[in-house]
Amino acid sequence: MKRKLLFGAAFLLVAWAATYCEAIGGCKVCKQVTYIDGKLDHEGNPQKYCDAELSKIEITKDIVSGTSRITWECN
Repeated sequence: MKRKLLFGAAFLLVAWAATYCEAIGGCKVCKQVTYIDGKLDHEGNPQKYCDAELSKIEITKDIVSGTSRITWECN
């Protein structure tokens, strides 16, 4: 009986660890987007970012050069 409880607890711990990022709500899907003259020019591949990586992306300032602007968009 103790063995079953131990395996059950271990399974729950592994399942929780696998979804930890979503559990704390610290994940978003982000992509780098380029606008020229206010119109969408290029979108990067969306990727999932969590915790420190996500924080770094969210505080990154837009790159503006002439009429083009490169920014990060996260959902």
